[in-house]
Amino acid sequence: MSDKIEKQGISTAARLSVAPMMDWTDRHCRYLHRLLSRNALLYTEMVTAPALVRGGAVHLLDFNPEEHPVALQLGGSDPDELAQAAKLGGAAGYDQIDLNCGCPSDRVQSGTFGAVLMKRPELVADCVAAMQEATAVEVTVKCRIGVDDQEPREVLPAFIDKVRGAGCRRIAIHARKAWLQGLSPKENREIPPLDYAIVHEMKAAFPDLHVSLNGGVESLGTVEKLLDEGLDGVMVGRAAYHQPWDILAEADARIWGEERETPSPEEIARAMLPYIERHLSDGGKLHQVTRHMLGLFAGRPGARGWRRVLSERATRDGAGPEVVEAALERIEVAA
Repeated sequence: MSDKIEKQGISTAARLSVAPMMDWTDRHCRYLHRLLSRNALLYTEMVTAPALVRGGAVHLLDFNPEEHPVALQLGGSDPDELAQAAKLGGAAGYDQIDLNCGCPSDRVQSGTFGAVLMKRPELVADCVAAMQEATAVEVTVKCRIGVDDQEPREVLPAFIDKVRGAGCRRIAIHARKAWLQGLSPKENREIPPLDYAIVHEMKAAFPDLHVSLNGGVESLGTVEKLLDEGLDGVMVGRAAYHQPWDILAEADARIWGEERETPSPEEIARAMLPYIERHLSDGGKLHQVTRHMLGLFAGRPGARGWRRVLSERATRDGAGPEVVEAALERIEVAA
């Protein structure tokens, strides 16, 4: 963690965060992102409280010390269970614990958590209060602007008021509705229209809260614009995964004003090699790491060859760092 983030707190890191994304933001992905930016707040994939508390799957809390500042996102709807999970997360060393009130998947709905919780603000407040009672780590909420036929300008202020009353001081708002019936999780990330205006309205209505906007942000320039317009933070999802260098490599200089030479994609790829070697020596597989590196050269000469080599060779038995070196040769040839 940089000195600036250490001194000013996690809210400073939250000026730019990488959204929690199922099957994507695992510990290998976060390690890559941390090489690109020393300051951005990184999130885990959502971890369900039942998996930790009932299933004893505490291995889901494992992370690399280099990942700080890093937030654990929890899914659940039982205050006692979430409190126990938050306590485990705090003991594991996370810098923040977030409650998921935005995921629209069928699996999440069947567990009565995620975006469906937008319909139960009192329950969310109870969950937040119980989590905060269980750990000294700050508890935050990530939500949608509403679900189904809800009118966002009616329900969102009431929802935020409830969680603020429970002690939550930071909230990330995905600026789209979630349709719990009729749209897939993928469609819910694309079809409901973005409404950035309502997020700005929530910041104006709750000036004491740290408000981050999530949804549809595809460039670091857009992050800067939204911050300049008065938001406290911006959370980037798919663009940070598919174009990690474009979103994160210059962020320390442009978002936090740090003097840092921007690392090249090649430098980042080679900086991953010692990590890959450790992962392999621990019994891991190459593709578990390199699948997150496919977009490192997005939009640059040789990017297609880079992706092809990693995609075709990283899953082979015995694949090691030499596959990354071979993929880098495609970049050098194209340059």
